[in-house]
Amino acid sequence: MIARARTAAGAAFLTLVLAGCGRSVITAGRLEPAIATTFANLVHAQLARMGLHAIPASDLKVVASCYRVGGGSSGAGEWACTLVWSGPNGATLRDNYDVVVGANGCYTATLTSAEAQLGGPTVVARDGRHVSNLLYAFDGCFDTM
Repeated sequence: MIARARTAAGAAFLTLVLAGCGRSVITAGRLEPAIATTFANLVHAQLARMGLHAIPASDLKVVASCYRVGGGSSGAGEWACTLVWSGPNGATLRDNYDVVVGANGCYTATLTSAEAQLGGPTVVARDGRHVSNLLYAFDGCFDTM
């Protein structure tokens, strides 16, 4: 009985170890919808913080296109994402982000230095206050299961 339990425990452990050797669950197919949704929610929040006309996140159309920097199609590490987005008025904007993704599915996206349309780490609100730019750098996570 004890030998059978040890064998079962050993087999379960080996299965877990070998599962870690397979293809990573960190893929563009998981990252893209996660970063697009987070971005849309942050645009909504940023507009409100700046005293501008609020746009519900559901009215924003955001499409992300991401690739792994340095090659490969999956895995934690450095990624680059382009977000093409528009609001109800139909004007289309494009922003590029450097993204670092952890093995746990959590990421940090930072606007590339060449991007000026969304501003820097702080922006000036309608009333003259300097506020943190939620769109300059943000964090998020996606399910890896």
